[in-house]
Amino acid sequence: MLRVDLPAIRTSRGLVIAAVHSCFTLAVCAAAQSPVHLLPAPREAHFAATTDLPAKITVSVPGRDAEDEFAAQDLAGFIKAESPKESASPSAPYRVLLLRADSIDAKALLSRNQLSFDPVMESEGYILVIDPHEATIVARSGSGVFYGVQTFKQLLPLPGAPRTLPTGTVSDWPAMKYRGIHDDLSRGPLPSLEFQKHQISVFAAFKVNIYSPYFEHTLLYPDQPLAAPPGGSLTPAEAVELVAYARQYHVTIVPDQEAFGHLHHVLKYDLYQQDAETSHGYVLAPGQPGTLPLIQGWFTQIAQEFPSPFLHIGADETNDLGLGRTHDDVEKQGYGPVYMAFLKQVHDSLAPLNRRLLFWGDIGDAHPDEVASLPKDMIAVPWDYWDSTGFDRLIAPFAKNGIETWVSPGDANWNEVYPVAHTALWNIQGFIRDGQRLGSTGALTTVWNDDGEGLFNMDWYGVLFGAAAAWQPGESSIPDYQDAYGAAFHRDGSDKINTAEKELMAAQEVISDAKTSLTSDALFWLDPWSAEGQEVSSRLLPHAQDLRLHAERAIVLLIQARAENPDLREPAALAAMELGARRLDLIGMKFELAQEMASLYAQAVAQQHDRARHAATADLLEGISSMNGRCQDLRDAYSALKSEYTQVWLTENRPYWLNNVTVRYDLEIERWQRCGDELQSEMRSWNNGNDLPTPASLGIPTPQ
Repeated sequence: MLRVDLPAIRTSRGLVIAAVHSCFTLAVCAAAQSPVHLLPAPREAHFAATTDLPAKITVSVPGRDAEDEFAAQDLAGFIKAESPKESASPSAPYRVLLLRADSIDAKALLSRNQLSFDPVMESEGYILVIDPHEATIVARSGSGVFYGVQTFKQLLPLPGAPRTLPTGTVSDWPAMKYRGIHDDLSRGPLPSLEFQKHQISVFAAFKVNIYSPYFEHTLLYPDQPLAAPPGGSLTPAEAVELVAYARQYHVTIVPDQEAFGHLHHVLKYDLYQQDAETSHGYVLAPGQPGTLPLIQGWFTQIAQEFPSPFLHIGADETNDLGLGRTHDDVEKQGYGPVYMAFLKQVHDSLAPLNRRLLFWGDIGDAHPDEVASLPKDMIAVPWDYWDSTGFDRLIAPFAKNGIETWVSPGDANWNEVYPVAHTALWNIQGFIRDGQRLGSTGALTTVWNDDGEGLFNMDWYGVLFGAAAAWQPGESSIPDYQDAYGAAFHRDGSDKINTAEKELMAAQEVISDAKTSLTSDALFWLDPWSAEGQEVSSRLLPHAQDLRLHAERAIVLLIQARAENPDLREPAALAAMELGARRLDLIGMKFELAQEMASLYAQAVAQQHDRARHAATADLLEGISSMNGRCQDLRDAYSALKSEYTQVWLTENRPYWLNNVTVRYDLEIERWQRCGDELQSEMRSWNNGNDLPTPASLGIPTPQ
């Protein structure tokens, strides 16, 4: 067996994984096995060889700690899913031991391998020692043992690959104390309880320890039940069940209930008009008698259901402040002082709950001089979702005033048919890097569903990079992540899923290059024959073929990957990824076919009276509307995607809100069905000797 020695590595710039890759690649080439990738990258690693792995693997917890036994169950379940039919083997099973660092066996093991726990490892760190016949995970905490298990799971051979395991040691601990994912549950899709549990288990597998669901009106408050939509809200019983589930995975749930702005779906009811800044607006009015009692009621219930050390009160984008009830106060004092005064009132009114309050930190960038007046026990969450540099201005106002910060990058999924990974990865990389440099203790990668169409199963690529970047010190490597994602998340050794993601990134870049100023979601629904559609078409058409080729290559790669390995993990995420690719492809198809139809009709009108070309003219018209016409192609495409979208939606979300999305598909199906029907009617009339209508009378533009 080929042996490659790799010295222990310490790095602050994400290079461990590259070094580990090179070791594994060399070590396994002789055995024709795919290289192993780890997410997040470990802090220190030393691998020297590989060992053959028996068919049977046993997991034991000598200390009988309940948390460690759960970690053992998690590992055993993973092993069973990877090898559901355990074959009989004469060889002894491979053993995995989960030990606490203060046990006699753990101390002896660490001594033999000249390993020790640094103080920074105490809370969540672990040491993994892999010998030819036994692997041992050692940690001082239950979370450390659990995270060691997650790393070991990724080291196991991919399905279909030779059963070998790298031998050596890993010493690992997080760069940031709080590593979170923030999920919008108020702008359309509301996940089922089962999917939220799945999210939590996957988050934890990549060492996330904070899950922050976002609420405006979709958390049911029995004392204030009006705003919560029937079938579209999380109930108190579900909240309690979710908290208990998350606790097993060392995940703390920190709900974000807006307590200042973004409350239109509460304030649209007349029952709350006395609390609104403007009539049926979206900002609570400071100083109104009912405002603070309403907030106190909400957060008293939240504190009972979600026993975390934190409460998130939102308080971002309060742009209506000063436009209504507080107009005079803002005129006299200024926007910043009025905002800060209310934030302090909320802080003081919730003090009896004994929780630290998080709030969105956009006020720090807008009014940095006012930050000094904030209570020092609050935690600011500065956010930026587009930039890749220049984050100091968002963090520094709080850091200079002794206020803790969690940085918040974004997945760039909102108003897009598929998340714009180029934007997301660079934003996450830069913001978390700068947050670590400026002392931020946490990172909260956000998912938003502004258009009401977001599907979380499309978001894993971005949010898991956020998880990795928060665990890893310094600037995390995007190329390393892109190489690791498919194997770590889907257990795909073919690299086809990684390549498909890159094709989708390239497709989104094509849209960006067209400079239409519209998001891909807006392009997906835009009428290509409208005035706006024609202006966009002039920009997009030169790029449409490239857009489609990238999207279609992604579809082919995904189909091939699933055909080659039917046991790939996260099949619902792969279905969502294919849906995103097909929606991107349809954008290009729509503008291509709309242009072709305009050209075909213009030719037909020009030669309609030439009897010698009657058959050719009929062919032109049938190219627009017939069994194989372009109108029908677009109708069929939207119809197929409606079905596919519905299926993907229901794998993760409750039925609530779905009709608000599918009605848009219905309108597009109807648009192209009506267009085709009208053209066929005019074709029959033309065959009976009448002139074809002018293109303009049918809404068909002049070809570009």
